[in-house]
Amino acid sequence: MHHSQVKASKSNREVYLGCHDQQSRAQADRLNCFRYNFLSSSALSFPHSLRSKDDLQGIGELAVNPIGDRIINAFFQDGRKTADFRTFAHVLAHFRPVEGPVGSGSINSRLSKLKFAFQLYDQDKDGKISRAELLQVLRMMIGIQVTDEQLESITDRTIQEADQDGDNAISFEEFSKSVEKLNIEQKMSLRILK
Repeated sequence: MHHSQVKASKSNREVYLGCHDQQSRAQADRLNCFRYNFLSSSALSFPHSLRSKDDLQGIGELAVNPIGDRIINAFFQDGRKTADFRTFAHVLAHFRPVEGPVGSGSINSRLSKLKFAFQLYDQDKDGKISRAELLQVLRMMIGIQVTDEQLESITDRTIQEADQDGDNAISFEEFSKSVEKLNIEQKMSLRILK
């Protein structure tokens, strides 16, 4: 491991997005710089907006994240071409670290983070993660590392383990239960300049 990677791994600056664990200090600095530039570039003079998805795709953490496009799409809801400041802040708030007791209605609560993560899978917004939707995400995440047959087997096994009502899909409740042991509060936190 490179010296700067060791140093960054001991840093308070950690970025967690999707399947990624700890990111380097330089990446955190770039993201912080983006946030600063966005917030300081007359963002408060309404209506200010991100010009396009390209504004976010330039962030390395999102560019290399297998579900980065889905995270970016959350900023551009309902097929919009731009995101206003309010939407930007609302989506970014899901990644705010949890410190101390947080009510279930808070945007950065465990429940809210789980709902955000669930919608990244549930692309048709029917309240269920279908086999096809899960397969698509798994293909993006582990794609060429396994054969299609292995990927389909993983998908089927995942649904079988999570599906409690026998509808061959994963509801939000089933999704929540299947990830109950994960530290979602930390995995979905963006830690910069703590």
